[in-house]
Amino acid sequence: MENKVLFTASTYSHILNFHLPYLEWFRQQGWIVHVACGGEPAPIPNADRVIPMPFQKSMGSPDNFKAAATLRRMIRAENYTLISTHTSLAAFFTRLAVKGMRDRPLVVNTVHGYLFDESTPAMKRKVLLTAERLVATQTDLLLTMNQWDYELARREKLGKRVVHIPGMGVDFSRLDQAAPEAGAQLRTELGIPKDAFVLIYPAEFSKRKSQEVLLQAMALLPEYVVLVLPGQGALLEDCRRLAAELGVARRVIFPGQIRDMGPWYAMADVAVTASRSEGLPFNVMEAMHRGLPVVASRVKGHTDLIQDGVTGLLYSYGSTDACAVAIRHLVESVSLRQKLGRNAQEEVEQYDIGRVIPEITRRYSELLTRPIKDVIYRSG
Repeated sequence: MENKVLFTASTYSHILNFHLPYLEWFRQQGWIVHVACGGEPAPIPNADRVIPMPFQKSMGSPDNFKAAATLRRMIRAENYTLISTHTSLAAFFTRLAVKGMRDRPLVVNTVHGYLFDESTPAMKRKVLLTAERLVATQTDLLLTMNQWDYELARREKLGKRVVHIPGMGVDFSRLDQAAPEAGAQLRTELGIPKDAFVLIYPAEFSKRKSQEVLLQAMALLPEYVVLVLPGQGALLEDCRRLAAELGVARRVIFPGQIRDMGPWYAMADVAVTASRSEGLPFNVMEAMHRGLPVVASRVKGHTDLIQDGVTGLLYSYGSTDACAVAIRHLVESVSLRQKLGRNAQEEVEQYDIGRVIPEITRRYSELLTRPIKDVIYRSG
């Protein structure tokens, strides 16, 4: 019988952004690869079959329970060897689908960042943690990317085996393909003056990403500071309106979704992020690889990557004033920018895709070769 793996995620874009190397790895091992995900459909390389799912962002949406029922029927029919599930919502409903199933596949849940932490309101945190506990027994291997999530998962026994991994790996080589002059050319195309100080934050426009903090900070920064916000999302137009209301619209650029970020990092002086929480964010790692100092909110995921004053600067989440002060330190000090940028570039190389893929595929292999009864709670 052929080995068969099912990857699930809330969106096609998540699979495309993070998991194509792993789909390819399974194919190279002779596996049949299926993918089930929601969102805007798109071709997925190295998938033998792609199944659209009606996942909705609201956890209680009836469509999510319909997706779980569909997955349950499909899992029974396809006889998968392994399920690899991603994103909090899809991971919950995928594991709900196999709950109580006899002879179920092995299940690996990769946590790209729990949607709660110690600062989350108590009721919301209780609901989300209860959901994770409910499906913990269906989690044969749980992979976490930051220290806070790892410690929580270990303490709460949210998987039969809990392992910390260095993210999914970043293909830094893509960023290095930009021509040396690409950054200067892009500044010219965008009408950014040569003497401008450019901040960049590529991210989805959502409540969690908190672009409004950066827009408010812009009102406290010198006129020659420019903020570039690549991305799409539900709150994009709200951010455009806020920039206008704050009187900083002419110094904020919304270029939309950008696929090739190399030239965009090349034109920037500093990378910034205002996120409420993260797993292990690609945008921060990419900026660090390009030698940019990063100003980041002091939240999980960021604190795993950035040592304050050594590889970047951290500020209290949501504090406009603290964010502006940190940025101003870098605006005013070339030597500080250079020091942080060099240190960041050295530190981030451990997250290169070439180093990470063997680590994660080893975890898959270990799970597949050991009896499920021997799986225990321990770190890697």
